[in-house]
Amino acid sequence: MGARPQFVKAAAVTGALRSRPDISEVLVHTGQHYDTEMSDVFFTELHLPQPDRSLGVGSGTHAVQTAGIMVALEPVVMESPTDLLLIYGDTNSTLAGALVGAKMLVPIGHVEAGMRSFNRTMPEEINRVVSDHVASLHFCPTATAVDNLRAEGITEGVHLVGDVMADVLRMSLPHRKTDALTDAGVSPHDYYVLTLHRAGNTDDPSRLDAILRAVSKLDAPVVFPIHPRTRAAMDKAGIRADGSLRPVPPAGYLEFLALESEARAVLTDSGGVQKEAYMLGVPCVTLRAETEWPETVDTGWNTLADADADAIAAGVERAHPAPGPELFGDGRAAARIADICSTFAQR
Repeated sequence: MGARPQFVKAAAVTGALRSRPDISEVLVHTGQHYDTEMSDVFFTELHLPQPDRSLGVGSGTHAVQTAGIMVALEPVVMESPTDLLLIYGDTNSTLAGALVGAKMLVPIGHVEAGMRSFNRTMPEEINRVVSDHVASLHFCPTATAVDNLRAEGITEGVHLVGDVMADVLRMSLPHRKTDALTDAGVSPHDYYVLTLHRAGNTDDPSRLDAILRAVSKLDAPVVFPIHPRTRAAMDKAGIRADGSLRPVPPAGYLEFLALESEARAVLTDSGGVQKEAYMLGVPCVTLRAETEWPETVDTGWNTLADADADAIAAGVERAHPAPGPELFGDGRAAARIADICSTFAQR
């Protein structure tokens, strides 16, 4: 693991694995996200054990970061026999772990397998596809993910377990930090939340400017926890956060959970935030042309607005139905993953 969404997923799975006497886990932090706001706070809030190994790779281009993780991870895996190398999600840490495991003939388990945006220009999509095609165990969050794998010829080792992020959200919601609203100067149900960090949005100055201009014209404050990548892109392009935008530092998980749960709507390019909005019953506007979670769109709860100002405004203003069926499981995904890992290791 190495990035914020992976810390959330690992919090659920690590707890389930370490509750079993027949499983010994070595937790590896690649250092992809490494500062306090992007890393340390998640370990504290989610009671995630301190990593057994920290690779300290840090930032860099996709090639530099992925290669650096591979070089640092290989000796860790070599130190002792490994029954299964678990990888999470779709980051460069995921891809590096998948490649190290495949080259070393160590079986791989992919948590959140089968997600597809069908947009190969997204680095995350490449990471997902490669990881799934070298994995032995595929832990799928939804039936759609199972169907996606089947369409690519992957049918062995596929398990529909539910979404581990649903596990964490259910456990954490009573502990959300409502002081985050006070700190941002907003009142419940009288503001929006914006997250923006995908390379497709931040690396294109005209696209980034178009999105922020559109959001800045909304009719209520927009709390905007700014990802370091987004802040750097804005500074480089001379783009300001003005109008309705209220920039704040990156939020911890419990702070962001409070901001999400009390918002009028969430605007995001994050796959995880789309899911959380659905589970919280908060309307979502996705600032991309596609999503890994089409179920949220099919139910009418999530709107794909891309970077189009009119579509963004319409997505915020349109009437939203109540959330539909429980799409992401019953909150026991991590326990199912631990059971499957145990059975696999004993084969």
